[in-house]
Amino acid sequence: MLLSKLKRFTVLRYAGALLPAAMLLASCSHEPESTAAQAVSINVPLITLQAADVAEHTISSGSVTSDKRISIASRLSGYIGNIAVREGDRVKQGDAMFRVDPVDVMQAVNQARADLRDAETDRARYTALLKENAVSKQQFDKVQLRYAVAKSKLTQAENQLQYAEVKAPVDGTVVKKLLNTGDLASPGATVLILENAQQLSVETYISERFIAAIHEGDEASVELASLRQPLKAVIRQVVPAADPLTHQFLVKLSMPQMPEVLPGMFAEVRFAIGSRKALLVPLTAVVERHGLHGVYVADADNTLHYRLIRPGREIDGRIEALAGLSDGDRIAAEIRPDMVSGMQASGS
Repeated sequence: MLLSKLKRFTVLRYAGALLPAAMLLASCSHEPESTAAQAVSINVPLITLQAADVAEHTISSGSVTSDKRISIASRLSGYIGNIAVREGDRVKQGDAMFRVDPVDVMQAVNQARADLRDAETDRARYTALLKENAVSKQQFDKVQLRYAVAKSKLTQAENQLQYAEVKAPVDGTVVKKLLNTGDLASPGATVLILENAQQLSVETYISERFIAAIHEGDEASVELASLRQPLKAVIRQVVPAADPLTHQFLVKLSMPQMPEVLPGMFAEVRFAIGSRKALLVPLTAVVERHGLHGVYVADADNTLHYRLIRPGREIDGRIEALAGLSDGDRIAAEIRPDMVSGMQASGS
C-alpha cells in the first residue's frame, strides 16, 4: 500500500516538472511576428541579385617621399661656423644655409700667392735676360710655364673660397640636420637634407604574386590619414628587380601637389590586379541589428524572410555580400521600419 502511494506521488511530481517545459517549447515553436504578419502585405519593390564583375585589389603600405631629396654637404674641410637654418625651415634657391671656416683653403691661397710672386719675379728677370740674349728661349719658356702654373693654382685656390658658404641648390624644406655649429665638416659628409615638397611620390613594395598585374601608367588609389578622400596616383616606375630578402618589388607613384600632403606621411596604396564575380546589394536593402547585417529575401510567393549576410566592402553605394545570398535571389529593395518576416511584398 505504501509502495503504491510512493509510485503515484513520483509520477505526479515528474509530470508536474515536465508540464512547464512542454508549455515553453510550444510557445517557442512559432515566431509571433511571422504569425501576426502572414496576412499583412507591404508595398516594397523586389530586386533580383545578379553576380557582377568587380575589381580585385591588393593593398600595400608605403610613405610619401620627395622626388628632389638632396643631401647638402660641404666641399671643404673645416669647422662649421654658423648654420642659418633649422629643421622645418623653407629655403629658396641661393639662400645661405651654413658656412665653413676655410682655414685649409686660406693656407692654400696664401701659398699660391707666394708661389705666384716668385714666378712673377723670375719671369721679369728672365724677360730682361732674354732681351740681352743672356738666356736661351728654352730657359725662358720654362720660367714662363712656371708662372702660368702658379697663376692657375692661385685661381683654383681662390675659387675654393666660394664654397665656404653653402647655399641652397633648389627651393625646398630642411627635413634633417645632421651636424651643428662647431662640428667638423668634411668633403662629402652630409650636413643637411633638403626636400622639395612640390614634387612628391609614394614608394611602396609589392609582393611578387601581384607584380605582373601592375604596370607603369596605371592609376592607383592612395589613402592618407590627413585626407578624408583617397587620392588618385599614377604608377611612375616599377623597379624590375625584387629585394633578395623580402622578394618584393619597389613601386613608385606620382602624387598630385597638395598642401596637406607632406614628405614622410604614411600611405596605403590600393592597386587593381584584376576582376572577380561578386553579389552587390544596395545599401538601402541592408538592415543592421546588434552589429549583424541582414536582408529580407522573398520566396516564390513573395513572402519576406529575414536572412543574415556577411558584408564585404562598399562599392559605389552597394555592399558586397560575401555569404548568405546566391545569384538569382530576390530581396526587398528597401528597408521599412515596420518590416518583419512573414510579410508579403506587393511592390513590383
